[in-house]
Amino acid sequence: MSQITARLSDLGITLPTVSAPAGAYIPATVTGNLVFTAGQLPFVGGALSRTGKVGEAPGLVTPSEAKEFAQLAALNGLAAVQSVLGSLDRITRIVKITGFVASDPSFTGQPGVINGASEFLVDLFGDRGVHARSAVGVAVLPLDSPVEVELIVEFA
Repeated sequence: MSQITARLSDLGITLPTVSAPAGAYIPATVTGNLVFTAGQLPFVGGALSRTGKVGEAPGLVTPSEAKEFAQLAALNGLAAVQSVLGSLDRITRIVKITGFVASDPSFTGQPGVINGASEFLVDLFGDRGVHARSAVGVAVLPLDSPVEVELIVEFA
């Protein structure tokens, strides 16, 4: 068992299978010693468990729910990375993540939502998981997902 697989197991997390692309793209691509993932949604078993905008008002996806979804999207990104590298142990650094949050117009807590992905990656990879990041509020995301996360990772 690889180190990262063992760490995922310690966290009670199973790496999912890579979802089929929802369009004309591939889940991850390699150039040089970098892997770039396509935007990853928080699919569980091929479906979104919740849709809609993030905000504080009743009926919206709560920031704490969205933070969990950001972690799921990052996990799906790691599955895409593994699909092209063969093993997550080859990752030498998480270089950057970009997180998108489908936001109610009054919501400004996008960084806290994307912390779900950032904190997960640091917990999983330690110092190799510390990364640059963007957290962007948008009007709507594909399939009405509350969050979307992209990863750029370096590998050896």
